[in-house]
Amino acid sequence: MTVNAEIDSILQRAADGGRITPEEALLLYTDAPFHALGEAADAVRRRRYPDGIVTYLIDRNINYTNVCVTACKFCAFFRAPKHKEGWSHPMEEILHRCGEAVDLGATQVMLQGGHHPDYGIEYYENLFSSVKQAYPELVIHSIGPSEILHMAKVSGTSIEEAVLRIKAAGLDSIAGAGAEMLPERPRKAIAPLKESGARWLEVMAIAHRNGLSSTATMMMGTGETNAERIEHIRMIRDVQDLAVANGYQDTPVEAEGTGGFRSFIPWTYQPENNHLKGRTQATNMEYLRFVAMSRLFFDNVAHLQASWLTTGKDVGQLSLHMGVDDLGSIMLEENVISSAGAKHRSNLLELISMIRTADRIPAQRDTLYRHLAVHRTEADDPTDERVMSHFSSIAIAGGGRKNLPLVEAS
Repeated sequence: MTVNAEIDSILQRAADGGRITPEEALLLYTDAPFHALGEAADAVRRRRYPDGIVTYLIDRNINYTNVCVTACKFCAFFRAPKHKEGWSHPMEEILHRCGEAVDLGATQVMLQGGHHPDYGIEYYENLFSSVKQAYPELVIHSIGPSEILHMAKVSGTSIEEAVLRIKAAGLDSIAGAGAEMLPERPRKAIAPLKESGARWLEVMAIAHRNGLSSTATMMMGTGETNAERIEHIRMIRDVQDLAVANGYQDTPVEAEGTGGFRSFIPWTYQPENNHLKGRTQATNMEYLRFVAMSRLFFDNVAHLQASWLTTGKDVGQLSLHMGVDDLGSIMLEENVISSAGAKHRSNLLELISMIRTADRIPAQRDTLYRHLAVHRTEADDPTDERVMSHFSSIAIAGGGRKNLPLVEAS
């Protein structure tokens, strides 16, 4: 119990699975005692996942191009069209990287890149179908609403046609990429050329209606207010309400409250090598409080994922006591956030140890959160020491293959 009866009442209702309002969420975020907030969030986790399992994924983020016309201020990865440092990978290289990923046990690839001025739907149809043909066992969890809007504009089609065509080509799931901050003021401040937050959510709703589930993300720390952080998740929850009410979901996952969004993933802005610069304005404590409050707020989203890549492994492990049930991925390759300064690395054995020493049971999952291998004891643990984050990366020194073949940007 805390000294504030109103906060106690909200925490108890949320811990029991009741819905809290955005105004109540803001009060918890700013005023609830840290330990009481975490305890309530962990109560939600325990009720949803009484087996004590925390999951992880093995995947690879493969960037097909860094050429982009959107020029977001926080992005250190993109290069403008015609820039001497712009590049696009040939299909041969993309497929080679997919093959490496399969060899290292990956079950998913995230194909992401800039908004290339020449890449319409046809490019993505070829990309996804080529990967599926070569590696049908890989789940393609890729791109985001921004890329879908861009390809539809380049090809002169509707959003729905773009979604249906890329799904038919092999896209299995849409990433929460490009959400950053959905409320209008902070979004315009950091990404003035990007679609509005409402438009981003509209594309997600269309995808959900057409049988594609997705994740939802949030980048915190660029100067947004606490109220704007809450507004961001309010906007996501409203769209999820629609998905759940209408039964828009692909394959059901192993949790209640599923729908269009399988999980929510908050992460912190990385300030290096971009035009926004400054420093991340989200402290570790703010991040952990927001993680816990998100678990209480999202009564209709099944999973909550920590971002150890941006916050560090210590904070990632602490988040397991704040309602988190998933530690995300051993990303065999990641270049975008790493280009902006996220230099945290891990390997599979270390990630499993992080979970186990937090008194949880580690389990490898697939994209839909189905358990592939549960490591109940250390005897169950994998032993492949090659499986590490940034096994290949252009953004972190020592990141594997060098002198990758590139195609000159057009």
